[in-house]
Amino acid sequence: MEVMQGLIGGKWNTLILWHLLPGKRRFSELKRLLPDITQKILIQRLRELEANGLIRRKVYAEVPPKVEYSMTSLGRSLEPVLNAMHSWGEAYINSMDERLV
Repeated sequence: MEVMQGLIGGKWNTLILWHLLPGKRRFSELKRLLPDITQKILIQRLRELEANGLIRRKVYAEVPPKVEYSMTSLGRSLEPVLNAMHSWGEAYINSMDERLV
C-alpha cells in the first residue's frame, strides 16, 4: 500500500491517470479536464508520473512545440485499480443520495 500511495497518492495523480486512460492527451487538454489544478502543479505531477514510469511524454519537432502524454504499459496496468476507485466513488455518491431521500 505504501508503494501504491507513493506512486499515485495525492490529490491529482489519480485524476491525471484517469484522464489518460482513453489515450493520448496534450497538456492543454489535461488542464481543461482539471480546471482547479494550477499549471505549475500539473507540470510537477506530470514530471513525477513520468519519472515513476507511469506516463510517457512525447515531444514533436513542430512550431509551436507539440507535447503529448500517454500511459506506459506499467501505467496502464493501473486501469483495474482506477476503474475500481471510480466505481466505488459512484456507489458512494448513490448511497449518500439514498440516505438523503
